[in-house]
Amino acid sequence: MSSLPQPGLFSGQEVEATSEISRLTRLLDVLPDHELIATLESERAGKRDDYPLAALWRALLAGVVFGHAALAALSRELARNGQLLQLCGFDPLRGDQAAPPAHVWSRFFPKLLRHQPLIDAMFDELVERLRVALPGFGRDLAIDGKAIGAWSRTDPQASEGFKNYEGEDEHGNAYQQIQKWFGYKLHLVIDANYELPVAFELTGAKEAESPRLLPLIEGLKEKHPDLEIATVAADRGYDDGGDKAALYDDHGIAPLMDTRDLHGGAMQPLDEAHHDTIYYSPTGEVCCKHDPFQPEPAKAFAALQFMGFERERGTLKFRCPAAAFGLECQNREACHCAPAVRDGEYGRVVRVSLERDRRIFLPVHRHSQGFEKGYKKRTAVERVNARIDQVYGWERHFVRGKTKVRLRLGVGLLVLLGTAVAWAEAGRVERVRSLVRAA
Repeated sequence: MSSLPQPGLFSGQEVEATSEISRLTRLLDVLPDHELIATLESERAGKRDDYPLAALWRALLAGVVFGHAALAALSRELARNGQLLQLCGFDPLRGDQAAPPAHVWSRFFPKLLRHQPLIDAMFDELVERLRVALPGFGRDLAIDGKAIGAWSRTDPQASEGFKNYEGEDEHGNAYQQIQKWFGYKLHLVIDANYELPVAFELTGAKEAESPRLLPLIEGLKEKHPDLEIATVAADRGYDDGGDKAALYDDHGIAPLMDTRDLHGGAMQPLDEAHHDTIYYSPTGEVCCKHDPFQPEPAKAFAALQFMGFERERGTLKFRCPAAAFGLECQNREACHCAPAVRDGEYGRVVRVSLERDRRIFLPVHRHSQGFEKGYKKRTAVERVNARIDQVYGWERHFVRGKTKVRLRLGVGLLVLLGTAVAWAEAGRVERVRSLVRAA
């Protein structure tokens, strides 16, 4: 005879297994949409109100929470889910006519598009509330571009785009992968620790990523002057010396951005005017040519020990690898050919100014543990993008036109932020990335 297990009265599993209705209720409680609803309702004053505008707005949010990619699917959900219908504010006594038909949605979207600034203001207010509620929110940021495919090839505002991915597989073999798509590109800035969006922009797919970096960061600082941004992590698509210099010089933000190899791995002399042993790689690693007779570059050069960034001087400080690591140096005499070289027990000290090449030399040294640790946070963008696709339905959408795509993306990000605010303001900071109800 089989028996059914009896859960405990306060089973944690049952508490977490909450419905989307509960999550939507909490979201509606924290979302600052009063001005938008008041504006929409004032425009309809004196007209028929079979489908209240506030109810349509709440239903649109519900469509994101319930994961409906199409409005037709949302209307079917409303028609069979009386609890959701009432929560949104529709009249269940209208029976089959209670859920909004397609033509109602087609008229509602232009109204929302006219008030896009109010929706953007909600996004900014939620970011500000998270800044207050979450310790260190906004300190470490990450940015990346995301492909948003067009619903139709006839979309006149969409364009062709591609993105090149390079790296090494598990066996150390280099690979290159090119992603192509027709549609748009979402430029997304997130908090890399909490994995929550703080700014975004939608462009055509053909638009490059790097030119959007500074406008997004400058806009973020203008809207949120109390946001203490320390670092911004990004992949090689943002490898631009001018941008890196502006981030640090103008905003005090350390750029944690990968550097492209533009010289095929060839080492360059640090001081071309004098005979010396100090070289640097295309990615900024400073090395000493300790064995001039070794034909293999990997064995001929040794990386200097990084000793830190000297903020007042604007220089990276390095120490002789022979003195630091006990390396046997075969080229000590050539090292002393350089002017003003003093070599004691501590070993030779080499300073490299950031101005030597702002693309290669960064205030957080590209080949330091600090850079590697901070740069790894960039992968948080990929996880946020996965949530946008899988949870909020952007792997399969039915929106045509840039303004509508941006609106729907903005609503999805509002749900993401609103859910985080609900958890944070409920004192459950560890759950801000959770997709279940805050309680």
